[in-house]
Amino acid sequence: MAASRSNPTKLSPADAFKAHTRRSAHPALAEFAGGMSFELDPFQRTACQALEAGRGVLVCAPTGAGKTVVGEFAVHLALKEGRKCFYTTPIKALSNQKYADLCERHGSDAVGLLTGDTSINGEAQVVVMTTEVLRNMLYAGSRSLDLLGYVVMDEVHYLADRFRGAVWEEVILHLPEYVQVASLSATVSNAEEFGEWLQEVRGDTTVVVDEHRPVPLWQHMQVGSRMFDLFGGETADRELQINPNLLRHTQQLARVHLPYGGRRGGPNVKRKGPRPPRFSPPSRVEMLTSLDAAGLLPAIVFIFSRNGCDQAVAQCMRSGLRLTTEAEIDEIREVIDEHTANLPESDLAVLGFWEWREALERGLAAHHAGLLPAFKETVEELFVRGLVKAVFATETLALGINMPARTVVLERLVKFNGESHVDLSPGEYTQLTGRAGRRGIDIEGHAVVVWQPGVDPKQVAGLASTRTYPLRSSFRPGYNMAVNLVQRVGQDAARELLEQSFAQFQADRSVVGLSRRVDRNSEALTGYAESMHCHLGDFAEYFDLRRRISEREKNLARQNRQSRRAEAAKSLEKLRKGDVISVPAGRRSGLAVVIDPGLEPMGEPRPLVVTEDRWSGRLSVADFTSPVEPLGKMKLPKHVDTRSPRSRRDLASSLRNTGLEASGGRGRRRSDATDDAELATLRRALKAHPCHGCDERESHARWAERYERLRGENENLRRKVAATTHSLARSFDRIVALLTERDYLPEADSSEGQVTQHGRRLSRLYSESDLLAAECLRVGTWRGLGPADLAAVVSSLVYESRREGLAPQVPSGPISDALAATWRLWAELEDDERRHKLDRTREPDAGFAWPVFRWARGESLEKVLTAAESSGHELSAGDFVRWCRQVIDLLDQVREVVGVADPVGSAAAKAVTAIRRGVVAAGAV
Repeated sequence: MAASRSNPTKLSPADAFKAHTRRSAHPALAEFAGGMSFELDPFQRTACQALEAGRGVLVCAPTGAGKTVVGEFAVHLALKEGRKCFYTTPIKALSNQKYADLCERHGSDAVGLLTGDTSINGEAQVVVMTTEVLRNMLYAGSRSLDLLGYVVMDEVHYLADRFRGAVWEEVILHLPEYVQVASLSATVSNAEEFGEWLQEVRGDTTVVVDEHRPVPLWQHMQVGSRMFDLFGGETADRELQINPNLLRHTQQLARVHLPYGGRRGGPNVKRKGPRPPRFSPPSRVEMLTSLDAAGLLPAIVFIFSRNGCDQAVAQCMRSGLRLTTEAEIDEIREVIDEHTANLPESDLAVLGFWEWREALERGLAAHHAGLLPAFKETVEELFVRGLVKAVFATETLALGINMPARTVVLERLVKFNGESHVDLSPGEYTQLTGRAGRRGIDIEGHAVVVWQPGVDPKQVAGLASTRTYPLRSSFRPGYNMAVNLVQRVGQDAARELLEQSFAQFQADRSVVGLSRRVDRNSEALTGYAESMHCHLGDFAEYFDLRRRISEREKNLARQNRQSRRAEAAKSLEKLRKGDVISVPAGRRSGLAVVIDPGLEPMGEPRPLVVTEDRWSGRLSVADFTSPVEPLGKMKLPKHVDTRSPRSRRDLASSLRNTGLEASGGRGRRRSDATDDAELATLRRALKAHPCHGCDERESHARWAERYERLRGENENLRRKVAATTHSLARSFDRIVALLTERDYLPEADSSEGQVTQHGRRLSRLYSESDLLAAECLRVGTWRGLGPADLAAVVSSLVYESRREGLAPQVPSGPISDALAATWRLWAELEDDERRHKLDRTREPDAGFAWPVFRWARGESLEKVLTAAESSGHELSAGDFVRWCRQVIDLLDQVREVVGVADPVGSAAAKAVTAIRRGVVAAGAV
């Protein structure tokens, strides 16, 4: 912390009076700030003052700037006023972290935690929860919402997430009006637009934007063994200038080196001269050693691959690298023991515990979604405490978890997005490098990009200096949302509520510009119509005749070309070896002898010929304007080597000696236009039209042509406006139609609260495949399954393979039959979705059926993971635990929906108990 914060200078009388006035105006803030160990920043103070004044607030600030202080002040207000505060986060890890922070500040009696698989003190005055939990409480009308005064929405920019973003908008739209919302977001370029929407749907909302980083960030590039500053001063216009030494050095290297592991120009480019040396970037060990020597640890090294992160740790371990002291090792061991005490000892070997522990003791760790939760939490705590010096991480680490570092290293500027390799966006680059610089610890943070041939410093500078990353809504109605809306407010009110979403707000904003263009074009069309006015008659009618004639002529010409091509192809099929033909035009025109007819069973013939000019090659239909007829025949040897110059010369000589002459073809075929009755009628009508005799006919025609072109453009714009306006409401109507067909909503328009029994079940199923799960319950697909069987089948609705591979094996018997029935239901549902023009429900994936079946039957973790690997579906321990918990979540919902008295509900309850054991149960918080 800067000295001016911890040791404020003595205030002058005037400043002291101002401070007293400020404290009097905002007593709660004064009390809160008095308990902080640092002076609040202006943006924090402004946001807190807005909350104390009874307004909502949107705070946009860089990572590490201290946005959460505003959320903590909302907690302070709730406790002071005797009301509740819900603190929502996008991921469980961040919820766990915030829960620990608030417990430390306010005590565990005042704070609760609710995530998908954890419930601690849920009726406390302050409850930390994932955003989905709050959404579910709102739809269920939970009594826990009583006395709710404040909701903190941390990382609210998550509403742009295409898979989960809709949840944030659902919460914002459904919260009671009296609840104050504190929205905390990363820096986005359209904060004012988002704030306007919040103002519209939530009432008085103050937007606070702060782009100042509390810890300055220095940008660097590591080029071989040298580190360069990315920028080298400013231009006269105060724009950052790329370091000229960096540019010069990288340009020299790019000229003399091949990319690491690659080849300049691609694999098929022939090399001339000696092969240039291949560039090798510094190893991870060299990188960390140099950072350590420069005092730039701890560091996060982003590698966009789980396997790459694990290999990086292994590489450092093999080198013998150690970054910790003996005293630090003792502390590390204490933290490890604390977090892993609940792990079964029999599972430690298969979890790779001892290798993981040794790496931590050396100050090294990996961090990615495939880690066991207990391992991940250990790494996070050790890194925050400065005991782990280097973490190799995927980009998931950048999503909100409080793990700042002194330095962030990016090995590459390309990542795999699940479908293809794509360049990092400026927003992603800022999010990743935003981890550099620990407030109160570091004077400055450092971002390092590792250079290799193909990486342009100008590209890196563009990423580092771009400040335009707008927040785009991903909101769209789904089945569960539709049923809940209808159940709560009825169809008409639900439609109106969807019109209030940020997605529709942005769509309507885009429509404003389109509508203005339509208006301007309409004015221009009026002017064009006046300019093409003819005193002799209706020129628009005359121009329409000209247009129809032109279209008819083009159609006939196209038909002619197609007919001639078909005739030419048919004639080529009749050619035989030795036939002498005439090539009518082009570079190969003249006589040619057919060596091979080139008949293809599935394509057009391509005869191999030798011409009188000694050229040999294959001809195609495109070389002939009319059908081909042999002019004569030549006797050819049994085997003709067209690659031999001598053979081609002899054949060309024999061809010229035949005495045959190349014909110019059969002449141009008379156009069908002369015989076309429709075209003749149109031409007569054109000549008979009064405007045909106008002296200014061609001038009018030019204006008419402009009129038609602009009119077509305007019609396209109108269609865009119509498609965008009320687009969510139309999507909702299509969903309602499908749900009505399948008996989730009654036939007539549903007034408030009117949904069917199946609809009420669907309203309590929160899953990506919510309707498919409801259909399985409605039809009885899962009846008769035992606990382990049900777990296996239900897993197909939550599991998603990370990559295409072998078809998954599934247990035979009831499981196989139930999976087949589930798949048939999905296929029927997909047909209906296609008919209603709706997004398709994801196909069931049985890739996790065997592992969860084995686990639910009580088999050991080692057996389960080994069996998965041998079947070609390798699972990390972390992935196994994560998928098990998702299966538990859906099974829990099934149990609540149908009740334990129902055989399916009873099997679901038993399956949850069977799965929630060992590593799956350990470290749930």
